Amino acid sequence: MYQFQEHITPEKHDAFHLSCETHNLLQTSQWANIKQNWDHQIVGVEQDGKLVASCLVLIKHLPMNFTVMYIPRGPICDFHNSELVTYFLTSLKKWAKKKHCIYIKMDPSIHLADYHLDNRTQPNMELANQVISDFAKVGAKHTGFTTFIEESAQPRFQAGVDLTADLDQALPRHTLRLIKDALKYQVQIVQKQDVKDFADIIKYTEQRKNINLRDESYFQTMLDTYQDDCYIFLAQVDIPSLLKQKQQAYQENQNELQLLAENQVKKQRKLNDIKNALEKEIPMLEGFLEKYPSVTTIAGVLSIKAGDTLEMLYAGMNEDFKKFMPQYYLYTTIMKYAQQHGCTFANMGGVEGDFQDGLTQFKSNFDPIITEFIGEFDMPIYPILYHLGNFALKLKRKLKNK
Repeated sequence: MYQFQEHITPEKHDAFHLSCETHNLLQTSQWANIKQNWDHQIVGVEQDGKLVASCLVLIKHLPMNFTVMYIPRGPICDFHNSELVTYFLTSLKKWAKKKHCIYIKMDPSIHLADYHLDNRTQPNMELANQVISDFAKVGAKHTGFTTFIEESAQPRFQAGVDLTADLDQALPRHTLRLIKDALKYQVQIVQKQDVKDFADIIKYTEQRKNINLRDESYFQTMLDTYQDDCYIFLAQVDIPSLLKQKQQAYQENQNELQLLAENQVKKQRKLNDIKNALEKEIPMLEGFLEKYPSVTTIAGVLSIKAGDTLEMLYAGMNEDFKKFMPQYYLYTTIMKYAQQHGCTFANMGGVEGDFQDGLTQFKSNFDPIITEFIGEFDMPIYPILYHLGNFALKLKRKLKNK
């Protein structure tokens, strides 16, 4: 017999959640600490005293004592078990009504397909139709198989890398060449829990894309919450030292050219290629010297380990150093570190479902696995208020886009 429980302990929830194949960072109990502008509660279903379903529910308080609820990448249960799904959602709906909830938005971590970009497979519509039907029985409506990131709270398409493979063998050759470019510029990767340095790097991404991401206090909260499971990796360069090394290499190159015999045509061609490259690099570095007079952070990534998955959540790069290719060396270093610490998968985050966006182009350099999720469900508790709210939201977006 199933029993709905309004209060599941974080320890019990996390143990159950991490034992499930579809576990996700956004359903860890600690995620509630990150979403500080939301209230939260963990609810679930037990069968004979054993937890068989649960979810972290984020609760937003509204005027007149109303609330809305959001279950990111949840709820968690066996979605092949229609009886359990129906019981859980029915119980969830009754509990939400006591909280004066207008509607619950859910985003279950149900994979409809997993494939490489060059081998796209059709989604498992049999599973999708079953789940949509089960949700519909309790009044929860599927909001559609969206394509673009902006259409949903969480991306319906994500790109990740299999960490059970040897990355040096699995990565495309052109990516390995880009990593060599980073090494040529003496890019150094450091693991350093320097939130301020990382927040400064994120500002470059905000300025480039004209968006607002997160501030230093938010990243500090992540670090405080997940502690040793929160990784900040930074790519750095020492411009004065690099310039000195390039200038020395140029002088050595000049000396070798002067000593060449006339018949050493092949070697002369090679040395001239080096000379031409250095004559481009040295002025560039001299231009950087005043602005970057010491060791400088040029890129960074903040990741969190959740079970056997590394979630690469935030990344930034200083575009002045685009030619240094730091992100390829940075991402690969992070993934190898995650491998060594028990991760079997690295989630690089969302991409657009038409795969024509810049994010997909960048992430394609790591031969990613694309995961296609089922998408979002809305379960109205007070239908009239829900529809009025949706109408107001659509009108607001329409006016904003004019």
